[in-house]
Amino acid sequence: MRRLEEVFKRSGIPTYTFVEPNEYKSLLISIRTPGRGTIIEGPSGIGKTTSVLRIVESLGESESAIVLSGRNPDDFDLISVLPEMKDIGLVVLDDFHRLPEEIKCRLADFIKLLADKEDSKSKIVIIGINKAGQSLINYASDLTGRIDTISFEANPIEKIEELICQGEEALNIKINIADEIASDSHGSFHLAQMLCHECCIDAGYLEEKEHCEETTSSIDVIRERILKELDKTFFEKASLFATGPRLRKEGRAPYFYLLYWLANSDEWSLNVNDAIKSNPDHRGSVGQIIEKGYLSDHLIRNSNLQDVVHFDQATSELSIEDPKFFYYIKNLLWSKFSERVGYSSVEFDSKYDYALSFAGADRDVAEKIFQALAERELSVFYDKNEQHRILATNIEDYLGPIYRSEAVFVVAFLGPDYPKRIWTKFESEQFKQRFGDNAVIPIWFSNAPPGMFDETTKYGGLTFYRDGNIDEEVASIVDTLCAKIQEHKSA
Repeated sequence: MRRLEEVFKRSGIPTYTFVEPNEYKSLLISIRTPGRGTIIEGPSGIGKTTSVLRIVESLGESESAIVLSGRNPDDFDLISVLPEMKDIGLVVLDDFHRLPEEIKCRLADFIKLLADKEDSKSKIVIIGINKAGQSLINYASDLTGRIDTISFEANPIEKIEELICQGEEALNIKINIADEIASDSHGSFHLAQMLCHECCIDAGYLEEKEHCEETTSSIDVIRERILKELDKTFFEKASLFATGPRLRKEGRAPYFYLLYWLANSDEWSLNVNDAIKSNPDHRGSVGQIIEKGYLSDHLIRNSNLQDVVHFDQATSELSIEDPKFFYYIKNLLWSKFSERVGYSSVEFDSKYDYALSFAGADRDVAEKIFQALAERELSVFYDKNEQHRILATNIEDYLGPIYRSEAVFVVAFLGPDYPKRIWTKFESEQFKQRFGDNAVIPIWFSNAPPGMFDETTKYGGLTFYRDGNIDEEVASIVDTLCAKIQEHKSA
């Protein structure tokens, strides 16, 4: 008599519910082609590893094949010496993207050599997440044409329905919410198995029925039950990712938005560069954590995050590692989640929190303030940071909207040279009407001639003492600006 755990399996190769993905036949031909490297890439939980192992079994290679994993440090020594070995047989290398960079580079050269020799006694099959093939080619560009890259995609709904049908036949049952489960699986065989398994438990169907019976479950109940369990495992990880190395309530929540965009991706992965282009209001804050390597460092420092997400700096691809984590973030109520992790508001109507206006003589101060604000995850317009975007554009057309409306606040560094420079005159013309809207924060420099900026003193501002400790002065001003923007966002 078949048992539930044997039919709707939550791990391992399915016995009764294996369904060939659309890519299966292409994968079969590639694996049985001597010497030529095979790379299988695609989201987690859609059947890549299961398909490879099923093909290896069908070819009679189960006993002799070597299966290694980039997740297992104990395998690294053997993986690293593969290029020095002869007649290695069939080697399946799972989670390629998790390997150290130096091992990836050596493997790329080795796969090229095997392909050139058409070595019939050595074959490497690599399994990885989205863009794994491109990642390998980055290490050896002349691999193109020497390897097969099989790209798995989220399975079409009819494949998920086929899996459910096979399970129903094996247990002699009818799942009343089969259509809802197929939709809720988001193309993942793994999630379909999990949802069907929970539905059967809810109905008390723990083994094959003598006479066909139908469940009476609700997809909402099943989903809620699963999410309640997943929350115990994944809330802390989702929270740790979303807040970054340190929760900054005044900031633009760049890590939070990356997770949110990832959850709303249909491909189980997110090309961060494309996401930034589609969300230009977050270009400053999200771009900062990518360009400066903060996201990579955050994931490296927190090994428990590496179990659920992976970021490839070379391809800018942020990918899901655990399909259950994808299901969890896909079904989060994001407004409540933002409150749970400590963000009072994560909606932004302006492109920048602050735009800095200053004369060249005071760039030293402006740059320090920009860097400090950016590290606090605020979006700041600072001309030097955007020179590549200003090139070949009409500068007045580019700058005008920023100072007129695109920044929540304008910070004017009122030093001795401020009234004398062409661009500061232009910038001040753009934002002068915003004084009445309480949107301009003057910073008066102590070395400016007395009375130079008397008209601005009716508005609250800050003083920068040129003869003081510059770092202490900057730190004090930055703390005040952060408190101001946090108050604004909480209003």
